[in-house]
Amino acid sequence: MSSQPASMRDVAHRAGVSLSTVSRVLRGAPGVAPDVRLRVQRAADELSYVVSRNASGLVTGRTGRVAVVVPFLQPWFFGVVLSGVSDALREADLDMLVYQVGETRAREGWTRALPLRRNSDAVVTVSMDLSEDECHRLDDVGVPVVLVGQCVPGRASVYIDDRAGAAGATRHLLNLGHTRIAYIGARREEWSSTSSRHRLEGYGAAMATAGLAPWSVGKATGHAGGELAMGELLSDQDPPTAVLAEFDDIAMGAHRILRRSGVRVPGSISLMGFDNHDAAAVLDLTTVDQAPYDTGLAAGRLTVGILDGKARTDTHVEMPTQIILRQSTAAPRGARGLST
Repeated sequence: MSSQPASMRDVAHRAGVSLSTVSRVLRGAPGVAPDVRLRVQRAADELSYVVSRNASGLVTGRTGRVAVVVPFLQPWFFGVVLSGVSDALREADLDMLVYQVGETRAREGWTRALPLRRNSDAVVTVSMDLSEDECHRLDDVGVPVVLVGQCVPGRASVYIDDRAGAAGATRHLLNLGHTRIAYIGARREEWSSTSSRHRLEGYGAAMATAGLAPWSVGKATGHAGGELAMGELLSDQDPPTAVLAEFDDIAMGAHRILRRSGVRVPGSISLMGFDNHDAAAVLDLTTVDQAPYDTGLAAGRLTVGILDGKARTDTHVEMPTQIILRQSTAAPRGARGLST
């Protein structure tokens, strides 16, 4: 007896059908007579045949895989988005390949370096801020592309309105009675993302509408950047009464400095973030929820829809944002000054 595992060709031979018929039966596709379907399934069971992505791809032209490209893996946001994409693809019995490419300067030529051609049925990019040239190079791969966190005319995109989200957060602080509202943004040496620019623009527009001067501080991303920025704001002769951070992790660093300085939140300074990070609830941080899992799920389902011919390759899906009210924001109390 041969020790080699059975192939799809072996199943076809035993069942007396073509390779394409075996593929349709094993994929659960319609268009196969019930008696033929039963014969193929019985042959597969007798041969203990296990479906191979590569073997079925020879018949269908599909790999059964979707490539997902991210700049980073570690930050919380990317992991949650990937979880949503993965769940949507698993619903459609598709596998997910994840590629990390790093910052813009380090990722030059990534479309040529990654094994995307003949290795995946579609490509999903997450917060990649693709240039027009990069989009065209992805077109050369020859598979559908879905952009997450970026809205590009004529291309499948799943995104939030960062301007509206930041403007709404600023209006929340304005409506509480704050007039000295500072904004802490992420500043990167290599590049400035569209999302970052749009959030700063949303904050600035809301302040301008209220007739107030914007006050922004740019530091490195993460907790360390939040700490440095809040330290700078506290050193001002007339510190802000409220602070909006571009990301929750920046707000967490700012919160740590306020706590160590004995400054009450929100008694002396109201603090607000953007993301709805898992840890935001622990700190009771008011934030803007952009639902990254739902965004990933929507992107994955859009990808499946495009592959199945049920969705257009220029579909735009705008995901909602909402303010999650917690205990870190309140109306300004008493006269200016940082009472503790």
